[in-house]
Amino acid sequence: MAKKDDLTVKTDDQLATQLGDLKREQFNLRFQSATNQLEKPSRVREVRRTIARIKTIQTARSRDAASAQA
Repeated sequence: MAKKDDLTVKTDDQLATQLGDLKREQFNLRFQSATNQLEKPSRVREVRRTIARIKTIQTARSRDAASAQA
């Protein structure tokens, strides 16, 4: 599970790449769950929360950039 401190030191491009990878993994986990082939059910929750953390960081950064320009 990615900690907030680990994510905040990454660049915007790295966060976007990781977000894409996690969304792909979430998609695959949903299919595994639907076909009862899921090995670690807790991974679904971890992925969902990490996606939320990344989106929160991206939103905060964009808000800070917008306020700095104004």
